[in-house]
Amino acid sequence: MGRIRLDHVVIHVSNWERSNAFYRDVLDAELIAGKVGWAYRIGDKQLNVHGPGVDAAPVAHIPVPPGGSDICFEWSGPIEGAQEHLARYGVAVELGPVARFGARGHGTSVYFRDPDGSLLEFISYDTK
Repeated sequence: MGRIRLDHVVIHVSNWERSNAFYRDVLDAELIAGKVGWAYRIGDKQLNVHGPGVDAAPVAHIPVPPGGSDICFEWSGPIEGAQEHLARYGVAVELGPVARFGARGHGTSVYFRDPDGSLLEFISYDTK
């Protein structure tokens, strides 16, 4: 069996302009134009985005609703840097900093939301 790695996940947005600005500015996403809509590339992973004009059928039996995602991103450096970054963009921290267990073990997280209400998380493994 070959090595399995995460390639992309799907989110749904209700407004392209608002969400493109948020993901570009707050999450440093590269905006990838599709035939209809956009995808957001963050590092070597991608968020495929369903939104106005995108038909998720026939693959998605139950499409992800706007605000229905819960995604964690790794923050490089101390979690205080993530808090300062979010504050610069006027993004409220909903919870945190709190201890969490992620893909690389124990870390510290802050939770916030995208413009549609999807729950997003920055986790830092920096223990300094």
